[in-house]
Amino acid sequence: MNLLELLVDKGLLSSAERARAEAELAKKRSLGDVLSERGISMADALAAAGEAYKLPTRVLGDPPADEQAFRYIPLDSAQHYGFVPLDIVDGALEVGITDPDNIEALDALSFISSKTGIPYKLFLITKADFDRVISAYQNLSGEVGKALFEYETTVKPEETTIGPLESDEILKLSGSREAFKEDAPVTKMVSTILRYAIDGHSSDIHIEPSVEKTRVRFRVDGELHTSLELPNKVHEAVVARIKILSKLRLDEKRKPQDGRFSATVEKRRVDFRVSTFPTEFGEKVVMRILDRSDATATLDTIGLTSAGLVQVREMMKAPYGIILIAGPTGSGKSTTLFAMLSELDRETSNVVSLEDPIEYEIPGVSQSQVRPEIEYTFANGLRSILRQDPDVIMVGEIRDKETAILAVQAALTGHLVFSTIHTNSAAGAIPRLIDMGVDPFFIAPTLVAVIGQRLVRKLCPDAGKPFPIKDSIKELLERQFADLPKEHRSALPPFKEFYHAIPTKTCQSGTRGRLGVFEILRMEKKLEEVILKEPVEEKVFATARAGGMLTMREDAILKGLAGQIPFEEINTLGGELFPGTDES
Repeated sequence: MNLLELLVDKGLLSSAERARAEAELAKKRSLGDVLSERGISMADALAAAGEAYKLPTRVLGDPPADEQAFRYIPLDSAQHYGFVPLDIVDGALEVGITDPDNIEALDALSFISSKTGIPYKLFLITKADFDRVISAYQNLSGEVGKALFEYETTVKPEETTIGPLESDEILKLSGSREAFKEDAPVTKMVSTILRYAIDGHSSDIHIEPSVEKTRVRFRVDGELHTSLELPNKVHEAVVARIKILSKLRLDEKRKPQDGRFSATVEKRRVDFRVSTFPTEFGEKVVMRILDRSDATATLDTIGLTSAGLVQVREMMKAPYGIILIAGPTGSGKSTTLFAMLSELDRETSNVVSLEDPIEYEIPGVSQSQVRPEIEYTFANGLRSILRQDPDVIMVGEIRDKETAILAVQAALTGHLVFSTIHTNSAAGAIPRLIDMGVDPFFIAPTLVAVIGQRLVRKLCPDAGKPFPIKDSIKELLERQFADLPKEHRSALPPFKEFYHAIPTKTCQSGTRGRLGVFEILRMEKKLEEVILKEPVEEKVFATARAGGMLTMREDAILKGLAGQIPFEEINTLGGELFPGTDES
């Protein structure tokens, strides 16, 4: 199709202008720019071409095509023949084409239509829009769409029942014995989803069935984003593939299962923790991504203030005792533990860890994976570690009475113990230990410190837009720090401005990565007395506060004033500090 010739025939362009336009195009200029300089829009040019070929035209918006239509036409066919899927309307596949004179393209489209059983309707589109759709093809939706097309044209509906493979170790998904080979469509779908999640620095993948679709969501920087939607008829196939990788039972769909598997991506080891959960419309799967090569966190980079760094490094010099990291799941506790262990002298000390799973490989540390299924638990492992002549012990989590008591006993016998505990605050860790059955008489002399933490989104460089703090907000800030001892209040920075996250060319959301906010509760004489007399969270907090402890929320405020995190992140910690205020 020669668009310039059509424009001449329609009287929109003279022969001389056509020659000049062709000369400009030879210089690699875009057709849109060349026509625009001559007063012709691409919409007008497309309409003229559509009238000549008696085809409806389509100017594509953003996104350029419905991702559900991608599965009907393979990428290589689209690129070779010059047509792309656009949408599915009234049971027909709408296809965009750039050259209606291409007989081979029309023949290929007819073949695809007969194979898939869906009729098609042609629309004339511009080359620029064609390129945009091809670009969309090459993202997650496009690659999975290709595999989905292969699946739907090779696996018949009646073949989607589960039956035995020749090997007794696994079950297979379909009548086809090719179902889970490395080049099988379902295998491609799952591997593509995993690869895009890793490349996008996701921490979790959620695969969630519903009545009509299966939604795939990635958690990036703490927030879930829908990345893909699949037809529900492939849900069982995808779940089955993940179960096979994780060595889970395919015939058990009524109760949750947990498993794990590893993969090598671009020469780096990535581990996946897998959890299945039965729902009304099928099994939901959540995969935690543990990229061992990403273990670059240090105490200097996790978000501790200069004063906090001094406190943490001092407590790590204790000859014995327990240091706890407190927070909910996903608050970065393991990363903080890794950063602390990385600073220990592992050359002259015997450092041993019990983990579930081993998230980061730490040179010089003897790391052991607990396996509850064979009764190798934190408690049993801790008993064995004490016979290994350890100097420093890391226990992944204190989750029961037996582990808590053994950790305390290890600290009492001259070992430095690092561990985590699931509580909402640092002060809450002490009553939690007592609830587990640890005598307060043993907590007071063994607990060195508790570090409470959360993760907040971090501003990209040059993505923070400052705004002055109004008097009403300044009053709230002063009230927040009012009970802090005077000598500590005097060290606070002035309350001048916070920052909003604004998009930039290199950072679309204005934020990238996450930063820790901390509260550090250190054991001291007055706190020991409270633990022995009245160890409730309120009393513990009041005593630590009198000693100058900042809360996680206040740490976030200081980071907000310093331009490290956006203002909006402060309200994510313990309720809204500025409810109903128009801060900007």
